[in-house]
Amino acid sequence: MSAENGLAAQIEQSQRQLCAPGAPFEVTEANIAGRVVPVFRNSPVDVREAMAPARGHGEREFLVYLDQRWSYRKFFEQVDALTGQLATRYGIGRGDRVAIAMRNRPEWLAAFVAVISAGATVVPLNSWGQREELLHGLTDSAPKLCFCDEPRFAHVANDLASLGIRAIVTDTPTAADAAWVARYDDLVAAGAGAPVPAVTLVPDDDAIILYTSGTTSQAKGVVSSHRAICQALTSFDFGGALAGMTSPESVKLIMSLGFAPTVLTAVPLFHVSGLLAHFLYSLRTGRRMVMMYKWDVDEALRLIERERITAIAASTAMIAQLLGSPAFATTDTRSLTAIGLGGSGVTRRVVDLIEATRPNAMPGIGYGLTESNGIGTISAGAIFRHKPTSSGVRVPIMEIRTIDAEGRPLPQGATGEICLKGVAVMSGYWRDAGATARVLDDGWFATGDVGYIDGEGFLFVVDRIKDIVNRGGEKISTAEVESCVSRLPQVAEVAGFALPDADLGEVLALAVRLHPGASLGEDAIRAHVGEHLAAFKVPARILFFDSELPRNPSGKLLRRVLREQAARGEEA
Repeated sequence: MSAENGLAAQIEQSQRQLCAPGAPFEVTEANIAGRVVPVFRNSPVDVREAMAPARGHGEREFLVYLDQRWSYRKFFEQVDALTGQLATRYGIGRGDRVAIAMRNRPEWLAAFVAVISAGATVVPLNSWGQREELLHGLTDSAPKLCFCDEPRFAHVANDLASLGIRAIVTDTPTAADAAWVARYDDLVAAGAGAPVPAVTLVPDDDAIILYTSGTTSQAKGVVSSHRAICQALTSFDFGGALAGMTSPESVKLIMSLGFAPTVLTAVPLFHVSGLLAHFLYSLRTGRRMVMMYKWDVDEALRLIERERITAIAASTAMIAQLLGSPAFATTDTRSLTAIGLGGSGVTRRVVDLIEATRPNAMPGIGYGLTESNGIGTISAGAIFRHKPTSSGVRVPIMEIRTIDAEGRPLPQGATGEICLKGVAVMSGYWRDAGATARVLDDGWFATGDVGYIDGEGFLFVVDRIKDIVNRGGEKISTAEVESCVSRLPQVAEVAGFALPDADLGEVLALAVRLHPGASLGEDAIRAHVGEHLAAFKVPARILFFDSELPRNPSGKLLRRVLREQAARGEEA
């Protein structure tokens, strides 16, 4: 038997052992809304239960952020104070929604747990967005209350009262005197030591609404239940156990170093990866978090050395920047033993960087979307090194298949649209039955990604159907940017598309045709986008066309032709 076949057999055997009756990850079945699906028997039933073990860690350090250091005790003191205030002062309970509009900071985390503990649904908003994006999320989700930091509050302060949304604001320099605005610190002080109301949570109740870029002009709210989130968290545990069983020597080496598990969090908390794989998983496992306000390679290296970071999970572009930095060789990074990458496979350059700089580390990758709570496939350690350009093997509570253009399942090895099915898949898009019906069919979620499953069960993602640009891990909806630019009166046609980029993986390019006689420059277009959308959505390249943009006989825009023309430096 070849080494490759031996590993494939080991993976299969380890999965059977982990999921067998009586095993830690025993897989059974549950009837959810009339559909029988596989589930982990020992998974928590709601998010509050999943986080409960963290309360036992007391004075252990939980969070490092800038010059702040929070113990688990301090964190839960703030959580409990806020939970009581949400219930008694604001009447927040089951069925209500509470938004969070903040950049990464400790108060974000405390607000999230408090809202869950009060029985309500959390709505994390894109904190990199401008007023229009924040306003869309607030208008669409209709929360009773919104936690804001000062910059986000400034964007929507004049809109909250008309929407009937009260605000809790951090860093407010003066006492808020409006009846609909309160200071975060004041609420924590008022609720300190007060009893926390008892709340009954139901596994299939809505827990979160995460907004994700799609092919429409505005983001859609992805609704996930407590059960879906908890099963996803247990899948992360399963992935770690599977990696340990298939990579025992790597685990032994990592354990011998003696560094306490500590993750560097640079991805936004409003992303499914930041929320589940970083924050909630850290609470569940007692892992320490070191959180960055925003990504900076030099700062990341400084933190890895100072805080003895053991794990980082980020986009492939961020990992390439980190490992490829000239300062990496002169920084003490001995503690860094786990490197997680985005889920669409990695380039050979990044694989080579990992092997050159961290030959004994446990690299990993997984495939999942916001709509599947970040899970679908897993790969780490020896499994990753076996096929590093794949996205790994499926987790046992999820099914994966590829389909053709007519929706028919394809055989193994055939390339088609990737579909996921399982308990972790979203309940649907918030108040958008039409969009939900377009992607969910008998429990199967059509991802919009194109790939194939090989003979050993490894998933390879090769393309995307959706017109989404993956800029260093940040997803940009071309339709959203097109909608923004089309508001300019000089613009007759606009189309967004992805161009490859050595550092970020992809960048956004725009093809623009102006009305006859109109005048408009690149700088004006970029300024307009920057005024209305997040900075990362500003196009990196703009091509002007005198003739109509290329379309097929049915009128569909040919973005492939635009990419080819851009690569050749052509404009028309």
